[in-house]
Amino acid sequence: MSFDLNMHVYRLLQAEPFYSIISRHINKTASTALPTAGVRVNKETKQFEMMYNPLFFQKLSELERTAVLVHEFDHIVYNHVTGRLPSEGMTKLWNIACDLAINSHIPNIPKMACVPGVAPFEDIASDQAAEFYFNLLKKEKEENKEDKEKGKPQKNPVRPGTSPDGNSSGEEGEGEGEGGGLDDHSGWSEQDGDMDNTVNEIAKERLKEIIKKAAGECSKTNQWGTVTAEMRKEILLSIQTVVDWRKMLRYFVKVSQRCDKSSTVKKINKRYPRIHAGKKVNRVANIAISIDQSGSVSDEMLMLFFAELNSLSDIATFTVIPFDTRVDPKLVYVWKKGKSHDAVRVMCGGTDFNAPTKWVNTVSKVKFDGHIILTDMQAPKPIASFPSRMWMTDKANAAAPYFKTSEVVVAVGK
Repeated sequence: MSFDLNMHVYRLLQAEPFYSIISRHINKTASTALPTAGVRVNKETKQFEMMYNPLFFQKLSELERTAVLVHEFDHIVYNHVTGRLPSEGMTKLWNIACDLAINSHIPNIPKMACVPGVAPFEDIASDQAAEFYFNLLKKEKEENKEDKEKGKPQKNPVRPGTSPDGNSSGEEGEGEGEGGGLDDHSGWSEQDGDMDNTVNEIAKERLKEIIKKAAGECSKTNQWGTVTAEMRKEILLSIQTVVDWRKMLRYFVKVSQRCDKSSTVKKINKRYPRIHAGKKVNRVANIAISIDQSGSVSDEMLMLFFAELNSLSDIATFTVIPFDTRVDPKLVYVWKKGKSHDAVRVMCGGTDFNAPTKWVNTVSKVKFDGHIILTDMQAPKPIASFPSRMWMTDKANAAAPYFKTSEVVVAVGK
């Protein structure tokens, strides 16, 4: 009787709640056309699917089967078969690089798998991104090709992906484990350049919703199985909706604008023409900009933020409030419309968000229309802000802030 993976998945993933939820939304199709297993986007269903060879799975222990499932789902979660493909498309070399990026975290992975620190990759560091391993292997292959042409000994002739003649690189092979890779993507290369981008995007968006659901459920119970803390952080970052922080900043400033109305004979009163004077409307916004001065806020983030404020100074007046654990009134200044300023760090203490919030709420005696705080968010939650408050931080801290808030949090980055 042929091995049916679908009959075993529930039992195999009982101790892996995150991957169990992912698995429920991934079709698994048996096929002897590939030697082991692999994942791809199905053009017809516009969803990710896993292909597997039942003969290969039949030979594995239950622990190894679980490891292979986790391995394949990691390829999907980390966009290895879609968004992160190199310009060359899906190649054996890229597949090996992706394997190296995820296999060091997976217990009981079959021996044929490529694992950093294990021969023939014993001298390669673990916990690196797929792009790191891809560039390293690609460089080795080019160097080996040059050495072969010059008749010199090759550096790592047995390392999968690095042999210039293809005998050990796995570029042409399709046998079980050939080339050192656990899974196989040969025969799917026609999808690399020809697959409709819309299909790809639909599949990715569907997957993002699945990952969101899985991450949400696992966060509630704090049960993630073998998913490490660092991997959780990456997963939460990957499911964030990408927002153009510059547009978000400009939008916040514009919606904070209040109307100052004054009478003028130059305007015709629409309700009482020629009888009463018209109204002149000036739309202005006075925004408080609190800037965290602690050393953990990078100079790059400060420069990016100031550059955008320079461009926004034509539509608003900003009051810049440098702070650490306090606000020094001598350092507060008004950024007038049409002016530009350089990013300068003027304090260097810790962080207390109550300091700028209290200053904006009451101390300043100025009625602000909005309050923006640029920070790494690594301090306790502050008191409420009377004007609308928005937080701007880096991508990592937007994904995992020190405290929870219903206020808008936007990641600043290139």
